[in-house]
Amino acid sequence: MREPSTTWREEIASDEETRFSEYATQFAEVQRLKSAKFGKGRTLHRKQLLALRAQLEVLPGLPAFAAHGLFARPATYDARVRLSNGGTDRAKDLRPDVRGFALKVLGLEGKGALGGTTTEQDFLLINHSKFSFPKSDEFVGLALAAARGPGALIGYMINRYGFMAGLSRVGDIARTFGKPFAGFAAETMHTAAPIACGPYAAKARLVPLNAPAPARDGKNWASDITGRLVRGPLQWNLQLQFFVDENLTPIEDASVEWPDRLAPIVTVARLVVPQQSVSDLIAAEVESAKFDPWNALAEHRPLGDVMRARKVVYYESQKGRGAA
Repeated sequence: MREPSTTWREEIASDEETRFSEYATQFAEVQRLKSAKFGKGRTLHRKQLLALRAQLEVLPGLPAFAAHGLFARPATYDARVRLSNGGTDRAKDLRPDVRGFALKVLGLEGKGALGGTTTEQDFLLINHSKFSFPKSDEFVGLALAAARGPGALIGYMINRYGFMAGLSRVGDIARTFGKPFAGFAAETMHTAAPIACGPYAAKARLVPLNAPAPARDGKNWASDITGRLVRGPLQWNLQLQFFVDENLTPIEDASVEWPDRLAPIVTVARLVVPQQSVSDLIAAEVESAKFDPWNALAEHRPLGDVMRARKVVYYESQKGRGAA
């Protein structure tokens, strides 16, 4: 196992401001069209499956390299959880998709990643440990084409990569989206891209406690969770996996999976979703809230090209649904 390192760096391209602004404009148009069809909502992760009250308990005795920001001292915080399907439509749960687990930690006070002060720390996690593409450019092209339907996606991939390579990449995407999903209670969820942890860098993940059984079917992910909550609370370990060097744990290439056997992993907190009735009130609160990796403490600033692009695109999306 390697030691965590502070030698990470970001490589900011000279054209990022222009490109990211273009991405935001393109996603805003998709959001406008989808909102006209489905009602006001987010561009991606439009379908909220479930909103939950939770608590995050920061654990004592953390190593010095992990004890920064939210994790600087033991404490228990109220939190909110938003479970979602990743697509631009409000599709049935059986449809292959990326699944989202957004966590908002409340009751903080500190310098914000966007300046000023913040009282919240958001973590946006998915059921994949890495992205399909190294940089935001390829992801944006894919997402915009996918929003227009399967035919547009295939056409985009062939136009960009050539006939055979494009079809091969379509197959890769199909396998990614079709990855078996065990359900939100049983699946490990990942930020997939890194954040700062004080002077260090890390990826975050939520690991279910006590190895819950997978969901029985994928027809209704929300009912799987509510059914489990009837029997008792649900718990996850929040873990950080730390940067060690640019080859093994790159900051700017989001398609590289950081190796568990070499990049140190520390359990920093326990997330508990207690037994609760799932009310329309909490659903409305969570649906209208901002969940944004940049809604964060400065000590947990998002890192890398994908995260920098999200800063611009998410803000435009928030304006589009009246949440900014």
